[in-house]
Amino acid sequence: MQEVRTRFAPSPTGLLHVGAVRTALFAWAFAKSNNGKFILRIEDTDKSREVQGATEHIIESLEWLGISVDEGPNAPGDLGPYIQSMRLDIYKRYAQQLINDGHAYTDPYSTAQVAEFREEAKLLKQPFLYRQFRPEDSKLKVEEDWYKKSTLRFKTTIFKPEWHDIVRGDLSAGEESLDDFVLIKADGYPTYNFAHIVDDFEMKISHIMRGEEFIASTPKFLALYKALGITPPKMATMPPILNQNGGKKLSKRDGAKDVLEYRSQGFLSEGVFNFLAGMGWNDGTEQEVFSRQEIVDNFTLERIQKSGAKFDDQRLVWLNGHHIRNMPTKDLFKLIDDEFWPEAASKSSSDYRLEVLGLLQERLKYFAELPELSEFFFEEPNYNQLTIKVKKLDDTQRAPLLKASIECLDQTDFTVEALELALRELAQTKNLKPGTIFGLLRIAATGSQVAPGLFETLAVLGKETTLRRLTQALDQL
Repeated sequence: MQEVRTRFAPSPTGLLHVGAVRTALFAWAFAKSNNGKFILRIEDTDKSREVQGATEHIIESLEWLGISVDEGPNAPGDLGPYIQSMRLDIYKRYAQQLINDGHAYTDPYSTAQVAEFREEAKLLKQPFLYRQFRPEDSKLKVEEDWYKKSTLRFKTTIFKPEWHDIVRGDLSAGEESLDDFVLIKADGYPTYNFAHIVDDFEMKISHIMRGEEFIASTPKFLALYKALGITPPKMATMPPILNQNGGKKLSKRDGAKDVLEYRSQGFLSEGVFNFLAGMGWNDGTEQEVFSRQEIVDNFTLERIQKSGAKFDDQRLVWLNGHHIRNMPTKDLFKLIDDEFWPEAASKSSSDYRLEVLGLLQERLKYFAELPELSEFFFEEPNYNQLTIKVKKLDDTQRAPLLKASIECLDQTDFTVEALELALRELAQTKNLKPGTIFGLLRIAATGSQVAPGLFETLAVLGKETTLRRLTQALDQL
């Protein structure tokens, strides 16, 4: 059987957004699920649009997500080079083959002449097809040294384009989908339509995963495969990623981000990977949370959906929080850069921050939330602005109850168990519901009505800090 070899072939024209990296993820998962190879190829033949540093950014993005490359610019293999601008001699050789077989010619028309042809087709209310204006075969020629100065065009043949898509099923198109297209531009660089077919064949790609925008161009690709005598790879069309309302394709305006923006916000790569995998694919069960290995073990192209997948950033946040909660705290701690902690945390020990993280881990959904959630562990509450109010306690009750709490806690060894026992006994003595006294102490100790479990919070803050804060709150009252 043919070895499964998939590829991701981005152009280095900017940042890597979720739609593109989702395609890379599916191609990688399919290769790995079949013990195959995943290839990264950089398609940089449009030099006018190339962005400096984009190739490095693509590689860094894939590495962060855990999408390992078997062959590519960062993983040399036997079928390279893996950057198209370094493969010009290969394209020239295939172009010459097409010329020799009568399937290519140098473009005889100027830009102005082509514009006239387009206008003529428009007046006739017909689609513009270059092949309808192609000179007679007897006048077709290939200029000497064409690769240095001329545009080379493919001479298409007319047939009924039909093909099978693993996701979309059997597809076909009319003859109007076939046309003479540019193979090599006048600057010597190949077009995408030509180069990717040569590269996929040379690199022995078995399966191609790409967006639905390429369906309309597939008949042209089939014509070129036919002319070159190449059996096309198997094709699988990815469903589009739609905005949260499902009304249109996702764009930057809808919240589409560069992949590494999620890293800078403190998302786990596992969470983003899981989220991307679920946009357009499922394993046929109700399971939503997957590890990378579980996705590989269950991945099949047949489980990719045809319809568009909605981009739901709240689902991403939920999934990421789930991965955070299920990671060992020590491993999670190693991933959190200093920039995610409050500035005051730099004065505390690593052991103390690890304790704080262990307490907050259940509530943390991404690292950028950490300063707001943890600030009171490292800085005193601002009692000048603090209003210590608790339901069912009036102004005459709060101060005496807080004073009694301080006296009670002063006799406690500040383990979680001891704190809970002491405070529940205090509530019973005062004939109050436990939640009433717990709410008062939470606000007094943290300055917030929202915090992790009270006993755990006080235990991490420690006896000295807790009693000092409660006393300051009492002075405020």
